[in-house]
Amino acid sequence: MEIKRLQAPLTDEDVRQLKAGDNVLIDGVIYTARDAAHKKLVELMEKGEPLPLDLKGQIIYYVGPTPARPGQVIGSAGPTTSGRMDPYTPQMLAHGMKACIGKGSRSEKVVEALKEYKGVYLAAVGGAGALLSKRITRCEPVAYPELGAEAIYRLEVKDFPAVVINDIYGNDLYREGAQAYARGDETGEVGK
Repeated sequence: MEIKRLQAPLTDEDVRQLKAGDNVLIDGVIYTARDAAHKKLVELMEKGEPLPLDLKGQIIYYVGPTPARPGQVIGSAGPTTSGRMDPYTPQMLAHGMKACIGKGSRSEKVVEALKEYKGVYLAAVGGAGALLSKRITRCEPVAYPELGAEAIYRLEVKDFPAVVINDIYGNDLYREGAQAYARGDETGEVGK
């Protein structure tokens, strides 16, 4: 199984090369944001006010990390349910976000926005927050510290694992997997 390496932030070319079902390892800088932070960002967008971070090319990780223990960079950092960000995702993509990481399926509106704005949705393994936190080498707050774990953090990551669920071509790994199961396809080949 081929693993594609991504250097964050991403370019249009990076995103064009990704297909649903691809396994990726991410290096570089990604940002965290959950629903409370998304709401604040979209409110700023609607007012035409500057954002606390430049979204161009960025990967947003839907996570609310737990506090770090002494000697650790970050606490457990597993993905949260992506559907809570669906109302905000099209605006985030329109402002330059290239990828988001979470768990669970996305709405049809988000899938269409990913195609329109050339973005991808990636999934990280839920329940593996302690393991994923080991791929984070640095964590610093960027905005909205009053939100606690839901504040926006800048993360430096090395070999952060994810799977492409939705690509810019309209492919959906979850939907394809369900269809393969319904057909009785035992090869497990979806997204290819």
